[in-house]
Order: sequence, then C-alpha cells, then structure tokens
Amino acid sequence: SSVQGPKRINSTEMGNTSKIRLPRKLFQSMSIQKVHVVVTVLDVTQLVVFKETKQTRHVLDNTVVGITVGDTKITGLQDPVQLTFTHGQLLHSMAPQCVFWDPGKGQEGGWNTSGCVTEPGDKGTICSCDHLTFFTLLLSPTLDRSTAQALKVIANVGCGLAVAFSIFSMVFYVFLRCTYKKFKSEESIQINLALHMHLISSLFLLNMTFLFNNWISSRSQLGLCKGLGGLTHYSLLCCFTWMALEGCHLYLLFVKVLGTYIRHYLLKLCIIGWGLPALVVTVTGSIGSYGEYNIQNMDHQPVLSLCWIKPEHITVHYITNCGYFGLIFLFNTVIFGVVAWKNYHLQSTRAAKENSKSWKVGLVAVGLFCLLGATWALAFLTYGNASVPMLYLFAILNSLQGLFIFIWLVVLYYPKKEEIAGSSSNTIRNDKNTTVSQD
Repeated sequence: SSVQGPKRINSTEMGNTSKIRLPRKLFQSMSIQKVHVVVTVLDVTQLVVFKETKQTRHVLDNTVVGITVGDTKITGLQDPVQLTFTHGQLLHSMAPQCVFWDPGKGQEGGWNTSGCVTEPGDKGTICSCDHLTFFTLLLSPTLDRSTAQALKVIANVGCGLAVAFSIFSMVFYVFLRCTYKKFKSEESIQINLALHMHLISSLFLLNMTFLFNNWISSRSQLGLCKGLGGLTHYSLLCCFTWMALEGCHLYLLFVKVLGTYIRHYLLKLCIIGWGLPALVVTVTGSIGSYGEYNIQNMDHQPVLSLCWIKPEHITVHYITNCGYFGLIFLFNTVIFGVVAWKNYHLQSTRAAKENSKSWKVGLVAVGLFCLLGATWALAFLTYGNASVPMLYLFAILNSLQGLFIFIWLVVLYYPKKEEIAGSSSNTIRNDKNTTVSQD
C-alpha cells in the first residue's frame, strides 16, 4: 500500500535467496490506495522469447525476473529498483552484467544495459535500474579456448622477440662502453644507460619466466609451480618499479634541474628496483599466494593454466599489481606530460627548428612512452565487452616493447657525425646541467 510501502519478496531455491527492493517513493507517488505488485520468474529454456541471435552470453540460472506495479509503465526512477541475484563464486573468466529485455533492439529484441548499474559481489550481484521490466544477470565469457590459444601463441612469439631484442640492447650497451670514449668518461650518460639496462634486464627476466611458465604449468609440478609463480610475480613487479624509477629520473632531469646531487645514486636505485619487489613477493609468498591459476569456461574446463597468484588470493593481485601499477602509471603520465610540454617549447626555438628532425623527435617520444610503461595500461581495458580486442592489442604492443626500446636506444645513443639536437634526446643525455652522482 502507499502507506506501508512494499514488502520484500524472497524466492528461495536450493538454499539461495534472491531479493527485490522497490523504492518507497514509487508507491507514495501513486494516487490510489492499493496497487498490485506482480513479480514473474521465468525459465528462458522453456520460452521462445529472450533469445539473442548470437548467444555468446549465459543467463544466470536461466532465469528472467519481470516486475510490474499496477498498470502503468514506470521509467526514470530517481531511487532505482534493486534486484539482488544470489550466486556462488563466479568463474574468473565470467563477467556479470545487469540487463533488461528491450523488444525494440534489433529485429527480434535483445538485452540492453541502459539505465542499469551492476554492482558485483562475492556471493551476489546487485542490479540497480531506473525502470520496471524483465531483468536478468548475464554472464559474459571474457576468454574462450580458441581466443586463449591464439593469445598464448602471440604471447610466446612476442616474448621470444622481447628476449632477443633485450639481448641486442645489452650487447649494444657493451659495444658503446667498449668503443666510444664519451660513454666511459661522461657520468650522466653512464647513469642514464645503466638505468635503461636495469629496466631491460627486468623485461628480459619477465619474458623468460613467462616462457618457462607455459612449459612448467602444463606439467602440474606443484612445488616448482609455486616457485615459478613467485618468480613471475617478482619479475613483473621489477618491471613496474624500474618504470617508476625511469619516471623519477626524468623528474630530476627535467623538473628539478638545479644541481641535484645524490650519493650512490645508482646503488640506491638498484636497492629499490630489485629489493622492493623481493620484499613484496616474500610477504605474499609467506601466506601461500602462489600456485596454479586456471581460467575456465562455462563447463568448468580450463582454457589456460599459469603458475601465478592463486584464485583464492586474487586480492593480492589487485593490490600488488593493479593498484601498484595504477599509481606508477599516473605518476609517469604526469612526468611524460611535463617532458612533452618542455619538448614542445624547446622545439619552437630556432636552433631546434634548424637541427632537429620531426621523425626522430616522434620516435624518441614513442620510446619514452614505452619506457614509462604506457602499453601496460591497456590491461585496465581488458574487461567487459571490449575485453578480447584489448587483450589482443595488449599482447601485441607489449610484445613489441623490447623492439621499440632497442630502436629507441640505437637512434638516441649511437654516435653520428651530426649530433642529434632533438630536445627529447637532450632529456636523456642530461644537457640540463643536472648533477646526479653515484659516487
């Protein structure tokens, strides 16, 4: 009634309780004293309707819930109706999504998300919608077997290329140090190159552990899989940390340009770059976080197995990987923006216009972009409907990261008769008279 408000309607089946909450204001706005609330629970397997042309998504428990209040079509609710779909622990390869049936979508109708907000939880998902109609919870597969195999092939080939070009970069570094005098005598160039080599070494370690991961995880050696899972996590954290240190170094070179002197500078960077990830992995490993990680399909068949953080400790992944990289990415994005801004103003000078080449400046910018880990940010877009295209783009671009950095190093540091005068090159070569010492 309009005075008492609605009662909560529960439907219990096999010990699970789903709930529907209708807002009180919905009833208070009605002029009549009593109104009929009808809740219809339908099994979609027994119906012709509620069938999409491309059935790539699964309806939770094959159940659709319809809600009507009186004879009026209700839309635009300020206080939304809430449906709680109770379920167990969802597969990690399934993404829940609140939808309603839209008869006007396509030729035969289809599921629509407009006006609905999805709030996933461990034991249930809350759907908040601003209208009344037929609702359900769709489970969208984020990864199928064929996609997983294709991504695995791309990742393996990419990791092989990354390992090869990491080795090429290290050989190039040794060649410069042994051949040209200025790479032996100029301390700023030595520190810059050494910093890049540590990042490349962490990428080399990460790609090597991933290649071993594919081989060992398929053999189900539990103890070895735990160790490799920890090593893979350590390698990934080292990459992220050295990307952050590259950003900090750019900050010292570009922002804080007035005579910065840090004793044992490179040694301190090494302690942070290699030591901090080791501390994190030690702590997470002590609580048994590492082991076999399986991505499964709707039939509970594994489509991909890795030695990684176990599913029951997925919070560790969100904190130590997603959260940690998110902070690093925000910091490096700000630094890259400052570098790009200063580079733009430097390019406007007459000397820069006469001596620099736009393609080299662009290449240096791309190198900085990869060096600061921008391609890894695509991982945040590998959720929802755009998951598969973003996964392909993520795998391809990160596979080419080693190649980009190698080309960048060659263009930037290989001595030529004509000195490259691009301001971004000057950034790395420390022509800002900033003193950063490792002594």
